[in-house]
This record gives sequence, C-alpha cells and structure tokens, in this order.
Amino acid sequence: MRTNAVITALALSVVLAAPVGARTHVDHEYTAMDKLGRGLAGMTTGFLELPGNIAAENRDRGAGAAATIGFAKGLGMIPVRELEGVFEFVTAPVEVPSGYRPILHPEYPWQYFEGAHSASIDRSIAD
Repeated sequence: MRTNAVITALALSVVLAAPVGARTHVDHEYTAMDKLGRGLAGMTTGFLELPGNIAAENRDRGAGAAATIGFAKGLGMIPVRELEGVFEFVTAPVEVPSGYRPILHPEYPWQYFEGAHSASIDRSIAD
C-alpha cells in the first residue's frame, strides 16, 4: 500500500515537472513560477546529476574524465541539486537571487542530455 503511494507521488511529480522543463530561458526574464518549477524539478530529479555529469564530462573531456571526474562530480551534485531545489521551491515568491535567476547551471538536470556542460554555480548571484 505504501509503495503504491510512493509510486503515485513520484509519477505525479514527474508529470507536473515535465511542462516546466519544456520552457527553458536563454535571454528572457524569469518569474516566480519558473523558480517554483526549478525547485520542484530539483527536488524530484536530482538523481539525474550522476548520469548527467558523466555524460557532460564524456562529451567535453572524454571517457577517462567521465569515469572519474564525471562520476565524482555527479555523486557530489546530487545533494546540492536536491537542497537547491528545496530552497527554490520554498523561496519561490521571494525574488532571491534578483530576477529569479537560477543558482545552478544547467537550470534543469535533464539539460545535460541536451548538450549542457558539467554542473556549475552562478557566481554572479552575489551582485
């Protein structure tokens, strides 16, 4: 019974997060809803950091870096993405950082598979 509830909750969160990922910004203004969607996506799909960083490192630096740096970075970024997701979800109505900009890049964890580079933190948010 409990397993069914967990599977249902997970499926619902993926279904609700999917439309959020369809809209990614390049030079547009971010909104509180964008931040809320990033938070939900970060909380529910943080596990994609591991294969995503491996794929990004493989694409950027080759198989050796993917097996070492990509694996270590991906493993380390899972809790970062999850906690960043909680932060963005809880603080969605508050414009922090200014302009509702994303803290982590890529903005969504599945963007690694769309050609995004390995994970990084936006250093300009301290402005």
